[in-house]
Parts: sequence; C-alpha cells; structure tokens
Amino acid sequence: MTESIGSIEINKDEILPLSDKSYVGMVLTKSNVKPIYSLYLPKKMNKGLPFTGDLAVLTYGGKKWNLFYDGAKTKYKFSTGWKFFADDNNLKEGDGIVFELSECNPDKIEFKIQILRENFPPELVPEDVEGINSDNPIIIN
Repeated sequence: MTESIGSIEINKDEILPLSDKSYVGMVLTKSNVKPIYSLYLPKKMNKGLPFTGDLAVLTYGGKKWNLFYDGAKTKYKFSTGWKFFADDNNLKEGDGIVFELSECNPDKIEFKIQILRENFPPELVPEDVEGINSDNPIIIN
C-alpha cells in the first residue's frame, strides 16, 4: 500500500533499514491484538526506557499514535492507545513488529515502527521451520 504525504510517497509495506538506535522485534500473539490488546515490550528494550509512566508516540506510514507507556515495576507495557494503533493498522496474530527507539527524553518516548506481514524476509525465517504460527514463532533479534 502506498500513501502520499505531501510530495513524499511512503510504502507502508516496505522494509526499511534500521538506524544505529535501539530496537526490538517481536511476533504478535493473540493477547497483543483483538480482543485483549495487551503489549509488553521485550526485556531487551527495557534498558533504554524510563521506569515511570510517560507519553509514547508510535510512528508508522507517515502517521503518529499517542500511547501511554507504563514502565513501573517491570511492566514495560503500552496501555492507553495500543488498541487504536493495532486496529488502525489491522494487526493480527502472527504479524511481526519492530520498535525502533527514535527519541527518549523526559518529555517523550518515540518509536519508529515497521510491520512485517505474512511474507517475512528469508533471513528471519529459520531453515528448519515448515510453518510459522503461535506454537512455532519467529524470533526477531
């Protein structure tokens, strides 16, 4: 899907190179999407994030979503707003998502998001895996 924003075209399905900033990838499970909408960030990302609740912004496809990030007591989860992001982007169990930390300061945490659907890049799929599902997930490092 290609969207035009001003004079810039953005292909939402395009996989972009990561910068030198912290990132983490994960494959979404049933609890991350309808009807539960719960998303805990993997521990790998916790080092660079605050321990308090803060505004978080997810940027994807030229759009931004405001969420609340809760870092209290090892929760490291998105609460208010995650449902809207998931629904707006039609996220489903089995989709891959990469969170790249683009800004982290006392006022705001911002992540650049990439969504990987069905056709994962070959370098992410283990050679000995016949089918990918919630019982046989892909781990994105």
